[in-house]
Amino acid sequence: MANTKKAVVRYVGEDLFVGTTPSGHAVTLDTDHTRSAAPSPAEILLVALGSCTAIDVVTILKKKRIDVSEYRIEVSGERRDENPRSYKSMNVHHIVTGKNVSPRAVEQAIELSESKYCSVAATFRPTVEIHSSYEIIEASGE
Repeated sequence: MANTKKAVVRYVGEDLFVGTTPSGHAVTLDTDHTRSAAPSPAEILLVALGSCTAIDVVTILKKKRIDVSEYRIEVSGERRDENPRSYKSMNVHHIVTGKNVSPRAVEQAIELSESKYCSVAATFRPTVEIHSSYEIIEASGE
């Protein structure tokens, strides 16, 4: 248990919770879907997958000296209708903007993230199907 991490989640009333991460950051969570004052735990899972793979992809592209001026990732998920309403599939779409961005470099970066580096994706598999796609936008200007 040398690499054990601990988060703490507190109920603060009215269907609101505050989670504190192992590094000490607080995240408010809302389980009242009509109010939606903060993200739900299931929404945070989408952000976790997106941010984990985004960090990997950007880091790999930088190491390849790819000129990325903007990067965005969109993650959507389909949940089961019955309880527990876990995700059954997630779609991860990478949008890379830069000059002369190599499609092969983007494909390799995504593949490395999915197969080797992204611990969140590894945690979801094999129960969640993760599908990735990408688009490259050529940067304009100087």
